[in-house]
Order: sequence, then C-alpha cells, then structure tokens
Amino acid sequence: MPAGHLESPFLQYLIHHDLGVGERLPTLQELSGELGVSVGKLREQLEVARGLGLVSVRPRLGIQREPFDFGTVVREGMMFALASGEGTFEQVSNMRQVLEIGLWEAAVEALTAEDIGRLRQLAGQRMGQIARRTCTHPTAEHRALHLTIFSKLNNPFVQGLLNSYWEAYEAYQLTRFTQYTYWIDAWNYHEQIVEALAAGEAMRGKQLLIEHFALLRPAVGARSKK
Repeated sequence: MPAGHLESPFLQYLIHHDLGVGERLPTLQELSGELGVSVGKLREQLEVARGLGLVSVRPRLGIQREPFDFGTVVREGMMFALASGEGTFEQVSNMRQVLEIGLWEAAVEALTAEDIGRLRQLAGQRMGQIARRTCTHPTAEHRALHLTIFSKLNNPFVQGLLNSYWEAYEAYQLTRFTQYTYWIDAWNYHEQIVEALAAGEAMRGKQLLIEHFALLRPAVGARSKK
C-alpha cells in the first residue's frame, strides 16, 4: 500500500525515510519546517505513533524508531472490547484456535531440534509438577509452550494476535475457575502433542491440538455468557 494512503504526515515520514530500529528522528520543530505541518499537529501524530509502538521518546535520546509489533497495535483494542462487553473472550479464543489450526503445518515444519527440546522440557516438567500437585495454574508455561510451537512463523500479524490472545487469557483469569482435572488433561495433551512433533507426526499433533482445544470450550462459553 502506498504511504499516501496514511493520513498522518508523521507516519509517512517514517516510511519514506526508511528509518531503522533505534534511529533518531529530527525534533518536532525540524520536522515542522520540513513537512510544512504545525508542531501542535505533529505532536498529536507523534502520540498516535507512540501508541502504536512505532516510536519512543526519551530524555536526551529524543524520538527514536522502534520495531513494529502488531501486538502493540491490537492489544489495547482487544482489552477494551472485552472490558466494555463489545467483544467476548469466546470470540478471541475462537480466533486463536482458527489461527493455530490453520497454520499448524507451516509452524511445525519450521521448528528446530532445539525448539522440540524446549517443548519437551516445558511439557514434561509441568506435567510432573501438576501430577504431584506442586504447581497450580501454570499459565506462563502454557503460554510459552503454545507460542514456542508457532515462534518460527515469519508473520508479524500472526505473532501479534497470538501474543495478544495470551495477554487477554491472563487478564480473563479463566483457568482460575477450572477444576484441577482440567490441568491434568490439558498437560497430558501437551505431552502427547510434543511427542508427536518429536516423532515427525505433524498431523497426529494437529488432531491432538484440536482435541486439546475442545477441553476449554465449555468453560469459555459459560464464562462469556456471564
């Protein structure tokens, strides 16, 4: 899409000058003279760019270009929709499931032996702790396991959406209200999925993933209706 479709001269400046991550921008006064836009208007556009995570403003460093992170773009909107009731966690969960199932083959094809080792460590360690009841609500490990599977996908939009899903998942605190047996069943599936990947059986892993998703759907649907 041509940069001209962006209404903000400040964003157009970032694109046209192809600034690398960490590069400094001119001051607003300098940009005002170059772009023919008032400092006040540029300040407004700068705040929008900061909200999108495209730039940062620090003392003595000035305005700097930051890496694009789609999660920064969508996360606040997702959280707002959930808090206001204009969207439900069930809808967010369904979106995430469609993404993971649809991109499964491409994701697992790109995994390395090191990634599989990491997945085995996450699945085995937490399953043992859950079985011994020495671990409760392992959300961080749950998140790490799923994100590791999809970590090699070179798609910033997918990565942003999946990371934002887990932010919403943690904020929603859904699994705090699930029975302990859910965690046992879920991590049994995690172990089986990882072993399928280690054995090169991607399609068996995909079927296990689909079955794993079915565990949480009743709880997500019930909570979304409250």
